[in-house]
Amino acid sequence: MLPKLTLVLGGAASGKSAFAESLVQDAGLRQIYVATAQVYDDEMAQKVVKHRDQRGSNWTTIEEPIAVADALSTATEDAIVLIDCATLWLTNLILGDHDVAQQTRALLDAIDACPAPIVIVSNEVGQGIVPDNALSRQFRNAQGRLNQDIAAKAGLVVAVMAGLPLALKGQLP
Repeated sequence: MLPKLTLVLGGAASGKSAFAESLVQDAGLRQIYVATAQVYDDEMAQKVVKHRDQRGSNWTTIEEPIAVADALSTATEDAIVLIDCATLWLTNLILGDHDVAQQTRALLDAIDACPAPIVIVSNEVGQGIVPDNALSRQFRNAQGRLNQDIAAKAGLVVAVMAGLPLALKGQLP
């Protein structure tokens, strides 16, 4: 049984989404996928199709690049929600000049209010070099804070590297 909130972290192409999807599928609840990606080019379109094909047809998909807190308000206790991913959501906020602090508070409040268990996928971006431009540094710092805020609330935090999960907090099911 998964806790109320699970955070799955990893680098790009680490296997974090596939691992998170398997956690959700194994829960035996109605599956809701909150997709935060925005499709701006063919490469992203292909990635979205690949993810949809991997998930199969048992998912209800909500495409919501900004108002993830609102999407959570639609979940019921017979469901489990996968948000994939917090990194793209944060990117959308920053590039759209939204109030990141306000949106983060809204997300954290929505997590508390949501009757369904939630699994959030996010990138770990703090293990590389210091970016050479202000926007990249702003993003890296904001992503680090967001991951810490979510991890503080989570009952399970998992790092995925090379497709292998490592529990950082809590116990793997």
